[in-house]
Amino acid sequence: MDTLALARWQFGIVTVYHFLFVPITIGLSFLVAAFQTAWVAKGQERYLRLTHFFGELFLINFAVGVVTGLVQEFQFGMNWSDYSRFVGDVFGAPLAIEGLLAFFLESTFLGLWIFGWGRLPQKVHLATIWIAAFGTVISAYFILAANAFMQNPVGYRLNPNTGRAELIDIVAVLLNPVATNAFSHTIAAAFLTGGAFVAGVAIWRLARFPDADAQTFRFAARTGAATVVVAGALVAVTGDSLAKAMTEAQPMKMAAAEALYRTSQPASFSLFTIGTLDGSREVFSIRVPYVLSFMATADLNGRVEGIDDLQSDYVRRFGPGDYRPIIPVTYWAFRLMIGTGGLAVVAALWFLWLLRKPDLRPNRWMVGAAIALPLLPLAANSIGWIFTEMGRQPWIVFGLMPTAAGVSPGTPAWYVLLSLTTLTLLYGGLAVLEVGLLLRRIRAGLPDPAAHEADAHGAAGADRPLAHAY
Repeated sequence: MDTLALARWQFGIVTVYHFLFVPITIGLSFLVAAFQTAWVAKGQERYLRLTHFFGELFLINFAVGVVTGLVQEFQFGMNWSDYSRFVGDVFGAPLAIEGLLAFFLESTFLGLWIFGWGRLPQKVHLATIWIAAFGTVISAYFILAANAFMQNPVGYRLNPNTGRAELIDIVAVLLNPVATNAFSHTIAAAFLTGGAFVAGVAIWRLARFPDADAQTFRFAARTGAATVVVAGALVAVTGDSLAKAMTEAQPMKMAAAEALYRTSQPASFSLFTIGTLDGSREVFSIRVPYVLSFMATADLNGRVEGIDDLQSDYVRRFGPGDYRPIIPVTYWAFRLMIGTGGLAVVAALWFLWLLRKPDLRPNRWMVGAAIALPLLPLAANSIGWIFTEMGRQPWIVFGLMPTAAGVSPGTPAWYVLLSLTTLTLLYGGLAVLEVGLLLRRIRAGLPDPAAHEADAHGAAGADRPLAHAY
């Protein structure tokens, strides 16, 4: 394998691994804030115990996410220096704002939340977790704005003297239609993931330890499952908006997602398509008329461009080359993303149906479904990013820079292989560590009420905060 292929593998592994923690962090931060708000408003002990229980799980996930996120950005200087040189002036702006503003906002107030138990007034302390939660959302926006420039470059000009893209309109970069639509879709998916995590953990506890804090975990399970259902509906709505924005900015990606080879008006939606191994043509397909036209253009008779016609157009615009992504990957990733997310919503609805009964009787199916529930949206998130990034190929910045032109010049393949192997082993170790810490905390159950009783009475509990565990 050459340097380019190894660098792409490394970037893909690091990106997908890091993004496992992002949606859990965003969704879980708001749910923890909601539990603490309920405690401050009602004074009931169960809300305080849920705050501490899921707060510790949130902090474990946040810590590992920070470590993997730092490595993610270092890659732009390690393996992709030509890319960084070409668009660093534009791409680096939202990343710099994210680091200097959003990350410091969330980390500062998260620190105040961790160490402020019993030291800060209740409402002030509650405000810290809400500010930290909104900090995660702000952070996500700036990162998505940077990624959206790669999908739909705006707000720049090419300097013929330096051969670089230079920022001329930061507002256009931040309000990129791909960024705004991707943001709403990503945040909805994050709430789906956070809700699935809370519901899965709570239901697993109910199934394995039915007599231990059953009513408290039933409340957590209903809260998490309801969050999944509501967020699932938002994911569908925002996904439709994002698909339309993507069709406008990257018609080849959306044509590949539907294996639509010829421009059609109206265009049908592919339920199931079998193509040749190289993805060059369709062999068999089951399609629903008009649906793709509506998804892409909001018009049942809308015109949707096909792969073959777009390929011919791109050859005329950009010169000779193959401008198609790997169509089987793009096509099936799109469906797996939707399918796994949809299964999470179905599982949540099933749990809500079961939890309506006061005499819930756990069984092995509940245990299996509880374990699967948090994993399904994680899989959907990861597959969604694979679809987003693989569907953009062969461009690293769509229409401006091919991926092959962005790799660091003169970097030997063995160097990238060494870093790829090292990071993969380290990330494997981090995965074992995090899963071990999470399982240990989940098995321990809700914290002892006496251990946090002083938290409800102000500074007397300063020696027993949540921070004591860290």
